[in-house]
Amino acid sequence: MKNVTIKDVARVAGVSPSTVSRVISDSQRISKKTKKLVRKTMKELGYHQNAIARSLVTKKTNTIGLVMARPTQEAFANPFFSEIIQGIAVVTQKKHYNLILSSTGDYHEEQEETIKLIRNRRVDGVILMASRSNDELINQLLEAEFPFVLIGRSPEYQGIPIVNNDNIKAVYNTVNYLLKKDYQNIIALSGPREYIFSQDRALGYQKALAEHAHKNQRIIYIDDFTYEDGYQGTLEFLESNREPFDAILAFDDMIALGALRAVQDYGFKVPRDIGIVGFNDDPMISYLRPALTTVKVPINKMGKEAAEMLINILNNEDYQGEEIILPTELVIRETLQ
Repeated sequence: MKNVTIKDVARVAGVSPSTVSRVISDSQRISKKTKKLVRKTMKELGYHQNAIARSLVTKKTNTIGLVMARPTQEAFANPFFSEIIQGIAVVTQKKHYNLILSSTGDYHEEQEETIKLIRNRRVDGVILMASRSNDELINQLLEAEFPFVLIGRSPEYQGIPIVNNDNIKAVYNTVNYLLKKDYQNIIALSGPREYIFSQDRALGYQKALAEHAHKNQRIIYIDDFTYEDGYQGTLEFLESNREPFDAILAFDDMIALGALRAVQDYGFKVPRDIGIVGFNDDPMISYLRPALTTVKVPINKMGKEAAEMLINILNNEDYQGEEIILPTELVIRETLQ
């Protein structure tokens, strides 16, 4: 069977080959009507784009890279990652971009894998899932002038393209809500402190308590944002600490669920004895009993916005990206009185 070419599509659609090429690259210079016609013709003729050949001509791969500094099984155990990847994938599919997902063992492997993708010209740009203090990867991308978007924020690098929520404000407002509901001894349960969002959420917690003259600030840092670490970290705290507390504010829903199980195993009733609040509002949280009160973050939309921004950067020389801050919302369910 003869391979269908761009020229074949152009002839049947009644347009020039260059117009077909621009439709394939989703150029903003082509009208929606023409795009619809050309894509319909491509489908009818059975045209399949040769991505390798095209990248050699255009020096573009029409591929976005997403590298996660954690093994695949751990990443997808937390609904945050699958939800944000879904948001990214919706946009890349719509814009006719490929998505390369690479999971690594740790941060150093993440750096190496990202640089390898760039050097091998496998991607046109990358989306970074989270930033850390003194993030060397961001510095390398800036020096190489390689397109990227950060989901999160970086205190060291101002003016870079980011999609984020205001973690400081979200936790500050949540702590104030708990204080108004007469919770007086609030424990913060965090993942690793190296992540900027962990630091920001800790700042929100400290700021709210300081304004109410609460000197007893307790932040428990655990190894990772997993159910198991949330359970073990809370259990160790319960066994080693005699000071009373009446609420746990966890910086992630999975560690909140681990904390919930730990306090129940220790003999406490939720919410009668201890109130618990999570963070993210993962899709399945509302179906559990007791249903978890949590800070709702528009995770899927964060992925969509990041992908939209990166593709706009890749296709518009005058656009360098921007800072997008999405709102959060405290969703009250059954783990608070």
